[in-house]
Amino acid sequence: MSQIHPTAIVHPSAEIGDDCVIGPWCYVGPKVKLGRGNHLIASVTVDGNTTLGDENRIFSHAVIGTEPQDLKYAGEDTRLVIGSRNLIREFVAINTSTDMEEDTVVGDNNLLMEYVHVAHNCQVGSNCVIANMVQLAGHVHVHDFAIIGGMTGVHQFVHIGTHCFVGGASAVKKDIAPYTRGEGNPYQTIGLNSTGLMRKGYSSETVEAIKQVYNLFYRKGLNVSQALAAAEALENLIPEQRVFIDFVKNADRGLSN
Repeated sequence: MSQIHPTAIVHPSAEIGDDCVIGPWCYVGPKVKLGRGNHLIASVTVDGNTTLGDENRIFSHAVIGTEPQDLKYAGEDTRLVIGSRNLIREFVAINTSTDMEEDTVVGDNNLLMEYVHVAHNCQVGSNCVIANMVQLAGHVHVHDFAIIGGMTGVHQFVHIGTHCFVGGASAVKKDIAPYTRGEGNPYQTIGLNSTGLMRKGYSSETVEAIKQVYNLFYRKGLNVSQALAAAEALENLIPEQRVFIDFVKNADRGLSN
């Protein structure tokens, strides 16, 4: 059985899983689907064509699943899909997508701190930490295990690679290569996120292999095409090196310096 506070408004058409707790003054719209064990603390709005997995905790005044802030939006029944075991803190806003071709998606085990904005068509992976007041514009992709420091703005269509560490108060206008760290306005790549990788259990040999590819792009004075050719020529590429190379190949907004 789920617990629904008497002051909460839950539309009769909403699908509420077992063991959910919907606190005081919450609103759950007619097309919302909540999995098992979700907890809406208080004064939370979940609306739109929104699906949540299991065991998410959503804190006061978060607004989830409202229409995109996009003048191109034509009123379609667009979607937001959120996975399981996410912590979504106070005043977070997550919009549905602009069109039916691509949902807005948030994966599993993420921490979205206070006042984070996830705009239409964003794709946030799993195990990410997005700190206070980070603003993700439309179509931003944040890959697994990324960490984004507070008060950072991310331009539309930017991709942030896996295991990145983005320093606070940054302005990100180009794609950020996986496994790297940086900061600033304009954003500058400082080095490899070696400490973060080691904390996640990567071996020193794997970190050195990633660094070999990283150096081609950031330490050898090569342009991107030259660095790609040199990276592809390396023998016995490991999966992490391939992740780096493939990310750069698909960096449509260009690679951050």
